[in-house]
Amino acid sequence: MNILAQILIAIVAIEHFYFMYFEMFAWETIGKRTFRSLAPELFKPTKGLAANQGLYNGFLAAGLIWSLLIDEHMWSIYVAVFFLTCVIIARIYGGITASKKILFVQAIPALTALIAVHF
Repeated sequence: MNILAQILIAIVAIEHFYFMYFEMFAWETIGKRTFRSLAPELFKPTKGLAANQGLYNGFLAAGLIWSLLIDEHMWSIYVAVFFLTCVIIARIYGGITASKKILFVQAIPALTALIAVHF
């Protein structure tokens, strides 16, 4: 895998580790600043839901990091393609159901990394 693809994958992974952090551990602080369209009183009762979502983001990030640690070239690519595709599909769904901003902030970086993996 080329250096650009590895850097882009690392950026997407770091982004998802950040999402995991604030959804699992800082939902009532960073979450409130991020999701201003939600009423402040909703953050406490939705803390468990956000933590569950954060866990999934952590799994996506872990898979992307794993793809960077695999020595065998083709398997590294296969794992990267799988996890980047998972990110893209999840973010397209989020863009349709939650906020179009998700497409730009989360799907576009993953799509860019996926394209770089193929070159």
